[in-house]
Amino acid sequence: MKILLTGASGQVGSRLKPLLGALGEVWAPGRADFDLARPATLGAPLRAFRPDVVVNPAAYTAVDKAEDEEGLATRVNAEAVGVIAEEARRLGAALVHFSTDYVFDGTGRAPWREDAPTAPLGAYGRSKRAGEVAVAQSDAAALVLRTSWVYDAQGANFLGTMLRLGRERTELRVVADQIGAPTSARAIAEAVAQILRSAAPDIAGTLRAKGGIVHLSCRGETSWHGFAEAIFAGARRRGVGLAVERVLPIATAEYPTKAQRPANSRLALARLTERFGIEPPRWQDALDAVLDEKIARVRG
Repeated sequence: MKILLTGASGQVGSRLKPLLGALGEVWAPGRADFDLARPATLGAPLRAFRPDVVVNPAAYTAVDKAEDEEGLATRVNAEAVGVIAEEARRLGAALVHFSTDYVFDGTGRAPWREDAPTAPLGAYGRSKRAGEVAVAQSDAAALVLRTSWVYDAQGANFLGTMLRLGRERTELRVVADQIGAPTSARAIAEAVAQILRSAAPDIAGTLRAKGGIVHLSCRGETSWHGFAEAIFAGARRRGVGLAVERVLPIATAEYPTKAQRPANSRLALARLTERFGIEPPRWQDALDAVLDEKIARVRG
């Protein structure tokens, strides 16, 4: 099996690379060879490599910056995705692409189903929704996995930020009225690898039958404030010294950002289980695993 993996240096991509390597030959091009900001250049390398599977976690993810760079976000998250999907269809390859809870407006309290109406609040969400549409219009054998609140032991993310601030400050103020499921890159990668293993050798055929949009996040829910509290409690259990004494819950309105975030990022997971037999871990269990790794790295 020949697998093209984009964004291999990112949170999800770096977790996927070794797991996909167990399934076949992986080409993980750098930006010089596969630049999603230049969609028109992507067809030639795809045709040269002729992958059986394309896994595309690469994306423009700077949510606030996207408000000023919507054109760039759209090229990376939509136009490039359309080119990849169209080439995958021509080659008979399967495509696994990633999207986000930001395609929803965040109203209500019920978990979002895959067929719920989309209404992005900002440029990032609009660009990701346009990518979903491009995949659907290509008629490629594709699986689009919407996920939420992604973090990892490496890279710039909420976990790393909280651990840094927790060492530097005695008091933190964290938003408590946005609700979702923190989802580790490790949990995402393991689910994708399980899907591809179970679908082989006819992955394209399986995704034609079972693909489309499927939600993938950890189970359960919390707020950013609850996530921060869990991070600090877990770090202390592992002997990490922290300065933080109080984590104050605040409203979104007290922490203004350029881009509006959805208040309700809960994702319904029944389709994931029904179609692929996957039961994601609880977000607390996934956090424990990542904290073990994060702290082991720090201690060397």
